Amino acid sequence: MITSYKTLIVRFNSPIAVIDEVFNDAAYLGVGNLKEWIDDYESTRFTAIDEQTAVITSEYNMECVREWLEHHATFAVIAEY
Repeated sequence: MITSYKTLIVRFNSPIAVIDEVFNDAAYLGVGNLKEWIDDYESTRFTAIDEQTAVITSEYNMECVREWLEHHATFAVIAEY
């Protein structure tokens, strides 16, 4: 089986903990933080590597994840594979 995962390395303009505040109302998206929200997408994973930088991988949901991030957080894409 051949898969083609997409990877983003992003540096957010604010700490990930600040972005997590969007999820304070669990009824909003049914999760408690950004990692849970991204990990809920099938084949998609969020790994923080410091307080403002994360690696996001996805087999086929990257466009949806990136679109949501572009509307709810400011960040710079360090690398896209």
